[in-house]
Amino acid sequence: MAERYVLRTWSLASWLIVLACIGIAACQTVPITGRSQLLLLSEADEMQMGIQSYREVVQKSKLSKDPVTNDLVKRVGTRIAAATGRTDFQWEFTVIEDPQANAFALPGGKVAVYTGILPITRDEAGLAAVLGHEVAHAVARHGAERVSQNLLVQMGLAGTMAALSNRDPQTVKTVSSLLGAGAAVGLVLPWSRGQESEADHLGLIYMAKAGYNPSAARDLWIRMAEASRGQGRPPEFLSTHPAEATRIHQIEAWLPEASQHYRREPGTR
Repeated sequence: MAERYVLRTWSLASWLIVLACIGIAACQTVPITGRSQLLLLSEADEMQMGIQSYREVVQKSKLSKDPVTNDLVKRVGTRIAAATGRTDFQWEFTVIEDPQANAFALPGGKVAVYTGILPITRDEAGLAAVLGHEVAHAVARHGAERVSQNLLVQMGLAGTMAALSNRDPQTVKTVSSLLGAGAAVGLVLPWSRGQESEADHLGLIYMAKAGYNPSAARDLWIRMAEASRGQGRPPEFLSTHPAEATRIHQIEAWLPEASQHYRREPGTR
């Protein structure tokens, strides 16, 4: 009886912590979209983690030595970064020699572009769409949010499993598997897709403010869809990213808003 009381109390305490954290997190909002977000990690700690991760990636990667490509990425990236107003970030834009069509951003403004995506971006505006998206991840603190979300999911699962610890092992194993799968499909993956969509939204605004036509983002994702055709990707609800068709549809809906910020700068396309 005492054991069950302790377990129930521990489980209740876990959920109270979860609810308290959610209440605290509601004070944080994403720029432009105004979405309330879950942040249990300080910005200073997040930036330090980003710097450390960035150094590790740079040390292990083959960096591009092409001065034209490096100048292009740094020039466009610097314009996008300036449009965010985050002068406190230590912005860095690196080009990595790798055939994958990808790019990434780490907290504090560390951004890397793989050379494999450059044939798809084609020009400055296409590259601006990619860099706007990545810069948006950093500004919106999506990294810290993912850490916070995962922490709360683990806390919730741990509390639930503790309450079931007096059940037979097979039942506990079955429930654990179901809860883990349910958390992934019902919470973690939708959160990830939501962040990707939000980065697309913010990225449109930032590239427009930087003097790049935001409609280039739609054109980029049309080319991305063509490039990924036949790759056998999982259905959208099992993916960390929205499907290309979803992204194109969302971008088209956001274009009128982004276009209000667009003022073509000399030398941009």
